[in-house]
Amino acid sequence: MRTVEELQRILQRIDGRGYKAYQELEGAYRFPTWELFIDHVQPDPFAPPSRMRARVPQTVAGFPEELFSERVRRIALEDYLARRVRSAAEHIFRGHRGSGSSGLFLVDAGGQEVLERTAVRITAHWVELRFQLGLPAAGRTVLGRQAEEALCRKLPLLVRQSLLWESTPAEECRRFVQCVENQEFIRRQLRSRGLVAFVADGSILPRRSGISQLPLPNAIPFRSPESLRVTFTLPHPIVHSGSITTSLSGMGIPEGVTLIVGGGYHGKSTLLRALERGVYPHIPGDGREYVVTREDAVKIRAEDGRRVEHVDLSPFIGTLPYGQSTQQFCTENASGSTSQAANILEALEAGSRLLLMDEDTSATNFMVRDARMQALVAKEHEPITPFVDRVRELFERFQVSTILVMGGCGDYLDVADTVILMQDYHAYDATERARQVAAAFPTGRRVESPAPFEQLVPRVLLPESIDPSRGRREFSVEAKSAELLLIGTTPIELWAVEQLVDTSQARAIGYALCVLGERYADGQTPLPELLDQLEQLLDTGGLEALSPFARYGHHPGNLARPRRYEIAAALNRLRTLRMRQRRP
Repeated sequence: MRTVEELQRILQRIDGRGYKAYQELEGAYRFPTWELFIDHVQPDPFAPPSRMRARVPQTVAGFPEELFSERVRRIALEDYLARRVRSAAEHIFRGHRGSGSSGLFLVDAGGQEVLERTAVRITAHWVELRFQLGLPAAGRTVLGRQAEEALCRKLPLLVRQSLLWESTPAEECRRFVQCVENQEFIRRQLRSRGLVAFVADGSILPRRSGISQLPLPNAIPFRSPESLRVTFTLPHPIVHSGSITTSLSGMGIPEGVTLIVGGGYHGKSTLLRALERGVYPHIPGDGREYVVTREDAVKIRAEDGRRVEHVDLSPFIGTLPYGQSTQQFCTENASGSTSQAANILEALEAGSRLLLMDEDTSATNFMVRDARMQALVAKEHEPITPFVDRVRELFERFQVSTILVMGGCGDYLDVADTVILMQDYHAYDATERARQVAAAFPTGRRVESPAPFEQLVPRVLLPESIDPSRGRREFSVEAKSAELLLIGTTPIELWAVEQLVDTSQARAIGYALCVLGERYADGQTPLPELLDQLEQLLDTGGLEALSPFARYGHHPGNLARPRRYEIAAALNRLRTLRMRQRRP
């Protein structure tokens, strides 16, 4: 390991030379109290910034072990520190100048959700920051003295301000970790209490805009209907309603079929969107930090044009005209109803037992067929079994709960266990009133489920489906955004995977699919078992186990952990995907 003085001498020597001279920097350097690893130097000032790591031994960093002794706490502390680094870097590295990404400092810190990431790693022995820094250039000429300023003066200042316990606001840090731990405590309690979600009194559900996840100022705080109110005793105290308490009350949504009803613009979809993102813990002050949804919840919607590969659609779509079977259905261009049916069956295959739907993003003919349409079009000419005729069966036979936003279809009142009415942004328990309405105004429609919903047919991934090569490169994965992922030359559109909240999750999904194809897919093992194996890899080896960079002990990339459901969703949208069914 070289010294910081050697780093300075190299930078002074290469000042004014061609940009490739920066390649000499790759390696490790010992600063007085910490170490710098320059893992990859960008080949060009206009290329992505260079990948580096700063490691501080715990004898210097001094973070209390109880803050990271358990997995939930560690993830929360790492997330908090990444945010601290980002905030400090905005001031320390402000005003970078030069060509391309010169002086640009990047750390993969999060938004409103707290995710497991690779940006910061903390152990009993050290704290490590993984970041990117654009090495300064004028055109393609090395600016060695500016690089020396960035690496030998600004970076040590950042380390002192962000990676040492003595410079960390201790109470703020503890509150952050404890808030995340409280949320995960509630999540673990939901099943044993027969609940699928919890919305705390005082939660702020609306967001500022369609492009911002920040809470809406002056929004009406949520308050639970008394009949649905539940209380949790938290492991850590919180400030709630002006007092310090460990008791938190709010609305518990029970297992079964739940409708969220009400007029337009009264808060129905806002509540559902909060529940969608409630599968992740949120930062303190977000407003949704105590909106907690079971971890297996999957948002379902129609998705015209998506590809479907060997899915048995027969529980929802029977034989098509001219005798076309749907038991091994494939298409390059699914309709709204077909895509929604496939999305449900694929979510169940991945292990979900909680479906979230909004009629605004659903295919009408998939959701219901009313009495008049039943009278006009005979059942033998309609292959679709509407979801309204399967939703109770899903719960009673397979323990699959469903939460649906409904504003225009009263047929679902006949199958609902719980009805939540949103009116003027306030929630009311309308279950009894809904039953009275259903009894007073029968729909006259007939149930259209020709046969019971049988067990899902397992599918097997064929490993040749996943090809990450691109030109001369054997491995190319690029996340353009949380909505678009490139594996090799093949794009995967993820716009309809609405619980994917971060580009770094999409990047990790790309790597995860490659690991599935290279390491686990054998043409025999059903997809759920492959997902189990992948989760075990992540639980034991961390996100670094996915990264191609980690093979060389280098910077593990900017990754955030996706759920198995989003990994499966991305796989199912891969246009080169090849699957086969493994019937008993």
